[in-house]
Amino acid sequence: MAKLALNKTTLNREGRKLKSFRQFVPALDLKRKQLLSARQETRKSLEQTEQLLADLQQEVADQLPMLANSDVELASLLQIRTCDVGYINLVGLELPELRQFEVELAQYSRLLYPHWVDVLLDLQQRALKAEIEIQIYRQRLALLEEGLQKTTQRLNLFDKVLIPQARANIRKIQIALSDAERAGVVRAKIAKNKRAKLAAVQLRRGTL
Repeated sequence: MAKLALNKTTLNREGRKLKSFRQFVPALDLKRKQLLSARQETRKSLEQTEQLLADLQQEVADQLPMLANSDVELASLLQIRTCDVGYINLVGLELPELRQFEVELAQYSRLLYPHWVDVLLDLQQRALKAEIEIQIYRQRLALLEEGLQKTTQRLNLFDKVLIPQARANIRKIQIALSDAERAGVVRAKIAKNKRAKLAAVQLRRGTL
C-alpha cells in the first residue's frame, strides 16, 4: 500500500472519495432490502407450494387407495403442452417465473379405464404444475441468496472498510497539517525573536 501523503492535495482527494463512497451506501442498502423482501416472499411461496403438493399427494392416497395395486397405464394420458418460463428483472437479477402452463389430456375410453381415472388425472395436473413451480421457486431463491450475499458484501465493504478508512486518512492528514501549521507559527515566532534580539544587539553596538 502506498504511503499516505500528508498534504492538502491528498486531503481533497480523500474528501472526494469519502463523498463518493457515501453516495453508494443508500442505493446498496435499498437493493439489499428489496432482495430481502423478495427472498422472504419467495420462501413463503415455496413453502405454500410444497404444502400444496403434499396435500395433493395425500389426497391421491386418501381418495384412490386402489391406485397402489393398479396396473393401468396412465402415463400416456397426460402430457405437458405448454410450459413457458419467463424472467423478471429485480435490481439487476433475472428471476424465473412460470408464465403459462398447460397440459394435454389424451382421448380415452371410459369403458377401458377405471371410473377413478378422471379424479386422478385432475390431481396429477395440479401436482405436476406444483412440481414445476417448486423447481422455479428454488432456482429463484438460489439467485436471490447469491445476489443478497454479493450486495451485503459490497455494502459492508463501503460501510465498514472504505468509508472508515477514508475518514481515518482525512483525520490523519488534518492532524498533520494542523501540527505543521503550529510548527510554522512557532518557527516564525522564534525567527522574529531572533531578529528582534539581533536588532537590539546591533543597536547597542551602534550606541557605544
